[in-house]
This record gives sequence, C-alpha cells and structure tokens, in this order.
Amino acid sequence: MSKDKTYEPQFKRRRLGKTDYRKRLGTVKGKTTRVVVRKTSTQIIAHAVKFNLTGDTTLAYASSKDLKKFGFYGTNNTPSAYLTGYLLGKKMSEKKAILDIGRRSQSHGGVVFACLKGLLDAGIEIPHDKVALPSEDRINGTVLEKYAKENEKLFSNYEKNGIKVDSITKAFEKAKSEIDKEKK
Repeated sequence: MSKDKTYEPQFKRRRLGKTDYRKRLGTVKGKTTRVVVRKTSTQIIAHAVKFNLTGDTTLAYASSKDLKKFGFYGTNNTPSAYLTGYLLGKKMSEKKAILDIGRRSQSHGGVVFACLKGLLDAGIEIPHDKVALPSEDRINGTVLEKYAKENEKLFSNYEKNGIKVDSITKAFEKAKSEIDKEKK
C-alpha cells in the first residue's frame, strides 16, 4: 500500500462555486481597493474591501436596504443598485478601485453595472467599458415606472413605503439629492 495521497479535495468555497481562487489572487496582488457587489433575492450589497494578510478589511459598506432613510424603497432593481453604488461611493475615502462581481456572469446593463455607474458618478475611478453600463432611463427609474403603471399589484410595497407608482423617478431624484447632502 502506498502512503501518498492520490486524491486531494478542492477548497470548500471552490467546490461550492463561491470563489475563483486564480481570479482572487490576481486582484489581491494588485493591492488596490476592491468594490465587491453582490445581488441577492431581496437586495443589492456593496462593500469597499482592502486585502490584509489576516483577512479582508471592509472600508465602507452600503446596501439597498439603507436607501429607506433617504426616502427610496430599496430592492434589487436597477435604480436601487445605482443608488447603492452612489451611496457607497460617497462613503469611500479612496478614490480608485476595481470591480469584483465574484462568480456572477457579466450581463451588460444589469444591476451590477448599475451599481458601478453609481460609483463612477460619485467620483470613484474604476476601469470599465462604457458598453456595459445601463441606459439612463433604466437607471433613473423611467422604465420601472412605466412597468409599474401596467402592473400596480406587483408594486404594492412601493405604495406601502410612501412611493406612488407614477412617481418612482421623482423618488429616485429626491433620494439621490439626499445622499449628496449626507456627510461621510
């Protein structure tokens, strides 16, 4: 019998499909701040993270749930993603970063890139391709408002939170101006 290992299991996060270690090593070697954007079934989460040998350090954090205090009902749609990125950009002290979307596939115009657009508008320099960013009418909620008027029952939570379905764009603009007033 041989005493050598014939099979070496992969790391647990790799087996579960949560981490691509080759890609992570490349971003860690760059020593720049990473903006980690994740979309869940109910919200958008964004972190500004710096690598440390003892573990990653979170420099700033924003979630679409935080948008309630600015008068916007935050979920996981495009306007919420933009405002989440904008809020994170205002909280960040470092003005250069790279985008980390994890193992999520890149879909141009999606919520991850709406969050990126919010970060860019807040003054953070992130390398990107302009083709990936969503259109302005998707970002400010015009498309969402049009869809909400046709399907009011699906947007009853907006009504419960004080936003009428025909004024989503107004609520978006108001929340953006409230974030601008917010101090670090």
